[in-house]
Amino acid sequence: MNPRIRYAKSADGSSIAYWAIGEGRPLVVLPMTPWSHIEREWAIPEWRRRYERLAIGRQVVRYDPRGFGMSEPHPAEVGLAAHVDDLIAVLDVLGITEFDMLAYGDSGMTAIEYCAEHSSRVGKLIFWNAWANRGPANENSLVRSIRALWDEDWHTYTQTAIGIFFRWKHPEQISVMADFYRASATQESLRNVVGALRDMDVSSRLGKVTVPTLVVADSGYIIELGDHARLLAAGLPNAEQKTVAGETGLFDFFFDDHLVTEVNSFLDGPASIELDDQHHGGLSPAGGIRTVLFTDIVGHTEMMRRQGDANGRDLLRAHERIIRDGLTRHGGLEVKTMGDGFMASFSSVTRAVECAIALQRDFAAASDSLAEPLHIRIGLNAGEPIEEDGDLFGSAVILASRIAAEADADEILVPDHVRALLSGKDISFRPRGEFVPKGFEESVRLFEVVWRE
Repeated sequence: MNPRIRYAKSADGSSIAYWAIGEGRPLVVLPMTPWSHIEREWAIPEWRRRYERLAIGRQVVRYDPRGFGMSEPHPAEVGLAAHVDDLIAVLDVLGITEFDMLAYGDSGMTAIEYCAEHSSRVGKLIFWNAWANRGPANENSLVRSIRALWDEDWHTYTQTAIGIFFRWKHPEQISVMADFYRASATQESLRNVVGALRDMDVSSRLGKVTVPTLVVADSGYIIELGDHARLLAAGLPNAEQKTVAGETGLFDFFFDDHLVTEVNSFLDGPASIELDDQHHGGLSPAGGIRTVLFTDIVGHTEMMRRQGDANGRDLLRAHERIIRDGLTRHGGLEVKTMGDGFMASFSSVTRAVECAIALQRDFAAASDSLAEPLHIRIGLNAGEPIEEDGDLFGSAVILASRIAAEADADEILVPDHVRALLSGKDISFRPRGEFVPKGFEESVRLFEVVWRE
């Protein structure tokens, strides 16, 4: 389910598309021209998972710059002040007064210009493959050589440009990203927005950006950014610099797992880095501890018979929305949906159980607004599942499913070892006896999580 996309009005009336997910201190992710389309980004699994992982314990805000994605398609003003106005418009419509900021590429100049005047509103700042002045040197010579194709054959230009950036590796991704490029940008936006940024230089403003700053350069990126990173780190009064080792340029630039790890560590401290931040997609390899959560609608078949196909599907959409909103708020990662239920994964036992409690409360609160109340059962288990092709397997997953099947409507069940892991937390339990799960030899002692206040 895509985040809800809304619009803010910039100072000159330009419409700026944005979304926000999660709860907590805001992290504003500035747009990277020309690769910005906030709706299409969410449809790419690697991108979506990265945003979900960044939203654990915080609010993540994204917006498209004027001329790109879903924002103003024909920008009349492309100066740096206009980019700052677009950022301010999004902050104002969301009522954000203090936040952290992540900037890529060209958006580093917007971040510098904004922070030079509004440092008191920014807690921490991260530059990822960013620069204070773009200049023609920041472009690959091969890309410059095919500029004539902009007007003559836009499709061929975008396909070729993406191929060059990917160094013609990962061929399965080239067509996907070329299509994304065409959805994000137009010849007009490249000329009027990106072209205008080529001559901008905000290096003289670096001394006024006093917030704690992390400057990161990806050594695998197709453009050599080491000098730009050093210029930023040297000019910023309170900056540290890091280099991470990517492999294939643009692929890592978009989806690199280093990003979530470094962002979480810098913003929240090393203790904040859990398995979500160490493994691509948020799932763990063999040997990684995960908490697996299963949900199931009680009486799904009977509900569909009562409501009919159309009304029943409307109820299932409401069910999906509630589940996915809850997972996003609590840092859970959707593994798969079975129509009337979900399987999700968490790096934290506490977050998993808190999510289960929130889900039961959300369904109870939604009862009056639905055609008929939805009642779900939830079961959880912690263990070491096996990750393969985006799915989880193994005895830990099977046991979580068996536990969910033992729950009644509106109940949350966990095994004894999960309850023990939550010792000292403000969570109450009620003994539910023992059962021998199908396929297992030993009995499992169950506890019900008390969620009603």
